[in-house]
Amino acid sequence: MTKITKITTQKRNKHRYNIFIEKNSKEQYAFSVEEETLISEGLKKGLILDQITMESLTRADHLNKTYNKVLNYLSYRMRSTEEVRTYLLEHELEEEQIQVLIDRLNRQKLLDDQAFADAFVATKINSGFRGPGQIRTELFQKGIKQPLIEQALIRYPESDQVEKIEAWLTKQLKKSTRQSHRQQMNKLKQQLRQKGFDQSTIDHVFQQITFKKDEQEEWQSLVYQGEKALRRYQTKAEGYLLLQKIKASLYRKGFNQELINRFIEQHVDSN
Repeated sequence: MTKITKITTQKRNKHRYNIFIEKNSKEQYAFSVEEETLISEGLKKGLILDQITMESLTRADHLNKTYNKVLNYLSYRMRSTEEVRTYLLEHELEEEQIQVLIDRLNRQKLLDDQAFADAFVATKINSGFRGPGQIRTELFQKGIKQPLIEQALIRYPESDQVEKIEAWLTKQLKKSTRQSHRQQMNKLKQQLRQKGFDQSTIDHVFQQITFKKDEQEEWQSLVYQGEKALRRYQTKAEGYLLLQKIKASLYRKGFNQELINRFIEQHVDSN
């Protein structure tokens, strides 16, 4: 058993207090506590403390200090419960202590996974080009449960997705390319899938939009790809075999048979 001999306010933090006790007939520093702990535990000069109580107060104070760190962590942006749990694990708290802090944050409405998911979806819609699949994956990685994710994604209806895809396609189609029209369309569809858009939504957009095929541009792309194929294969084959290899290469790249034959007649047969 020991007695509190003095309580002083810390110089750098007016809401923390140093507790001094009597030990071996001398006054010495024992531990420090937050103002909340000081009040809730009724700590004052002359109070008798046993060792168990002192250890309990030290653990409680550590919990309070960690709580204040969490508040600072939350001040930068909203966090999911799993993000906070991971943060607390880095501070070497026991699972029971972590749950105490998470329950406290929940009671104070400082943690709300549904609100987090809703805000996350809104931010992703407004700040980039992502489909619901990609957003769903990112939320899952942050520990958000599936029902909450699907509820949040209601904010991203197919009509909004279609609008975004159409705007994106308009920009992409303005870029010059040396691919066949078919290959270009397949590549755009693949990019949309990678960005998290559903196949049904992608198909819907491509059915609604008329993609004008520039015949001159298609021919220039074929000539470019055909000459590359000719350079690649003419050192390995000749005659009929060379023609077949070039034709197969161009067909795989999405060019139609008529243009391929035209290229063969103009660029291969004459060699």
